Amino acid sequence: MLDPLKDHLNRLMTAIKDGDGPGINAAMDAVESVLEANRAGLHPQLVHFLEQRSYAKALLFLGGAGDIPVGRCGGRAGREER
Repeated sequence: MLDPLKDHLNRLMTAIKDGDGPGINAAMDAVESVLEANRAGLHPQLVHFLEQRSYAKALLFLGGAGDIPVGRCGGRAGREER
């Protein structure tokens, strides 16, 4: 399921770069379908990225990146220690 998801995300990023509206819609629909069908089996952080439409971060995660930047939600790295 991860390879098709990665393919859909790559198609989405290409469509965004190209300004291809129908391509964006088709790729987003495909990503949403994979998410809904496989939510329980996906890593929680990947689910978070997909739900928040942080598609570039989802691709980084799928590529094995360990240094994904903290977003607006702050993530664990963005929270102050108490």
